Amino acid sequence: MKEQLTILHTNDLHSHLENWPKIRRFLLSERDTLLAGKDNHSVITVDLGDALDRAHPLTEVTNGRANVELLNQIHYDAVTIGNNEGLTNSHEQLNELYTDANFDVVLGNILDNQNNTYPTWAKPDKIITTTQGTRVLILGMTAPYILTYPILGWQPISAETVIPKLLEQNRGQYDMVILLSHLGINEDRILARKFPELTVIIGSHTHHLLVHGEVVNQSLLAAAEKWGHYIGEITLQLKDHQVISKEAKVIKTAELPELSDDDAEINGYEQQGERLLAKNKIARLSTDMDTHLTGHSRLVNEGLYALMEKANTKAAILNSGLFITNLPAGVIDRNQLHKMLPHAMHVMKVTLDGYNLWRLMKEMEKNRNFLVKFPQKGMGFRGKYFGLLHYGGLRFDDGGRLLFHEEPVSPIKTYEIAMPDHYLFIPFFQH
Repeated sequence: MKEQLTILHTNDLHSHLENWPKIRRFLLSERDTLLAGKDNHSVITVDLGDALDRAHPLTEVTNGRANVELLNQIHYDAVTIGNNEGLTNSHEQLNELYTDANFDVVLGNILDNQNNTYPTWAKPDKIITTTQGTRVLILGMTAPYILTYPILGWQPISAETVIPKLLEQNRGQYDMVILLSHLGINEDRILARKFPELTVIIGSHTHHLLVHGEVVNQSLLAAAEKWGHYIGEITLQLKDHQVISKEAKVIKTAELPELSDDDAEINGYEQQGERLLAKNKIARLSTDMDTHLTGHSRLVNEGLYALMEKANTKAAILNSGLFITNLPAGVIDRNQLHKMLPHAMHVMKVTLDGYNLWRLMKEMEKNRNFLVKFPQKGMGFRGKYFGLLHYGGLRFDDGGRLLFHEEPVSPIKTYEIAMPDHYLFIPFFQH
């Protein structure tokens, strides 16, 4: 008995809703076309995570639930989460994110720290049976940020640890396995070599593009880049429930037809988000607060004090490129704050002995001029340039000594410094 299984996939949309109308039309029409009058055809539609990004005002004001409403338009068979869903929402917000979802969230490597079980909004695996009776096991894995997830109340597990357990638990109940991977291309290749049971690995997170897929061991790897630039389509030919051929391709969204009302829909999402954010008044400023990529910046100075207050430290480090817009005198609303700081990052408290603090500061000074106009992207940063490093409570004197509140840093004492956790992920400050 022969059959065909098609897998349609999206990933790393990051709230780039300017591509959404085209993506929606293609997924719905392609699925209908593939299924029309063909009893031996089945279609599975999946998303690989990072569908949302708080840089978009509608995502910010709804904590991502507006994005879930858009995903509902497709009726996905399964989605997994990315770090934007997992790390830019609080524990409570993530627990509520998928309340109204009409799809299953498949996520096998995140547990709730409160009870050490899978969260109520996700399942570790899912079996889909095709029209011809082929049993397809769906697994979902997200990048296990071991330093950040526990702070938010979640316990990440490595995919290499949990996959063999899930395969064993489902032994005898599946004919093939599809892994929804928000782990990155390098990890996908490792898993393909380690687990030959993985028929297809659909990848994301590292925003890589595999135009025709890639075969590693017995697995077909597929990936459709980022921001909705591409839609992925995988075609599997089966005989007696076993895969006899597999191929992958991508569809370039920019080449899909555009309708006259697309712009109105896209602009509407932006305008609705800004309007809802602007309803929330935050403060009244007596004077303008400006920002500059180089030189003194009142906003950066206020930001340093805010970091110290948040982390309860006496020192802080901050880069000027974080502040994208100025704040005018008068009443300030949440939309203005969001435009100024649309980043997906957290405040981090770093504890170092004096020697390693000196080493860190030397690394920062070494890279200082290079970073001012460095076009930083990703890892929580949503600005244009990294900008100039500013220090609060720390400075080098004319003799090259590092001072902490005007006292020379002692190599045997410990010091606490507040900074964005973005610095943990970028490669410029090795220490």
